[in-house]
Amino acid sequence: MRDIVMPQAVFIDVVGTSKKDILQSMSEHAAVLIGKEPHVIFDVLWEREKLGTTGVGHGIAIPHGRIEKLDSVCGFFARLAQPIDFEAIDRKPVDLVFLLLAPESAGADHLHALATVSRILRDPKLCDELRGAKDQMAIYKLLTDTKAAAAA
Repeated sequence: MRDIVMPQAVFIDVVGTSKKDILQSMSEHAAVLIGKEPHVIFDVLWEREKLGTTGVGHGIAIPHGRIEKLDSVCGFFARLAQPIDFEAIDRKPVDLVFLLLAPESAGADHLHALATVSRILRDPKLCDELRGAKDQMAIYKLLTDTKAAAAA
């Protein structure tokens, strides 16, 4: 996970009232860190959402997409200020969002990163800890702790 997400890519108390709001907000945050235009990121994410929700259940969403001329797979984590309807498969509101962006040519790297994020966030204990963490660094440490990642 340390290869995917940086401490500055963790956002807490992100405000939004809809899936679109959250994806726009996360696109803006991600754009600053990867040097892309926010609308480019948002458009890729929104097109992916049209294929089917990335709300995987249990309060978690993993929006993802491929971006032109991106150097490596990048992850961005947001804990929302209030849960929102993300049209998740279990119809429950989402409060933890892990955005994953990959180069267009990533192929297996994109799938591997998606599987890793999914496996880690499947751990209910870890998700409870993410929800209760006090600050950005505490969340980053929870996400990148190799023991937690291996156990998940």
